[in-house]
Amino acid sequence: MTRVFRRFSRHSQPFPAAYFTLPALAPCKHGSMPPFAAPAVPALPPTLRLAWIPEREPGPAEPRVRDWLAEMLGCAPVAVPLIRDALDRPRLGAQHRRFDVNWSHSGDGLVVALGDGLQVGVDVERVRERPRALALARRYFVPAEADWLASLPDDARTTGFLRLWCAKEAVLKAHGRGLAFGLDRLLFAEHDGALELAGCDRLLGEPEQWSLREFVPAPGYRAAVAWRERAVRAA
Repeated sequence: MTRVFRRFSRHSQPFPAAYFTLPALAPCKHGSMPPFAAPAVPALPPTLRLAWIPEREPGPAEPRVRDWLAEMLGCAPVAVPLIRDALDRPRLGAQHRRFDVNWSHSGDGLVVALGDGLQVGVDVERVRERPRALALARRYFVPAEADWLASLPDDARTTGFLRLWCAKEAVLKAHGRGLAFGLDRLLFAEHDGALELAGCDRLLGEPEQWSLREFVPAPGYRAAVAWRERAVRAA
């Protein structure tokens, strides 16, 4: 996939639509989704960029993220003010503190999200059979989500489980606490073929504050990005 690099600035034009191309939609019935289909809504805001970096080399992802951020922010990799907060969540500081960055890697790929004035979180998972998907959902998800999974055909259950997992982790990573906050403290429901946040713990805010976009960055992977407006942290 060709990646388009344009630098951020406070007065920059909206990001080019071709920056990250999602696959063409495939017809699907309500309550199920073919392995490589992706809902078209909601649209990504112009203040959010996504990148899929394939063939991840062994070792930490952060150096590759730093290189990508340097392209986005118009500075040398060593000058990217990438720091970790008390919960080990990556943050951008100094003159770039209005941006938020998050990334996830699985298999041989890395997805990176960068938002201007947004809280962002992203998760990607490699598609493989998970015979214990329903048992895991019964243990860790909200009962209504486990019931939805149980209603799916056997050949759609793994995909449904990965969709829920990616959606939950994306929101929790954007929030800042990650999986430790609890997968059962937010509820997703499918509407018109796309997952939406239907309820959540009050510490996550109101469900309508959050947007979620499911996508397939490459064949054999499922991913989701979550975002909401955020206040800029004080210097």
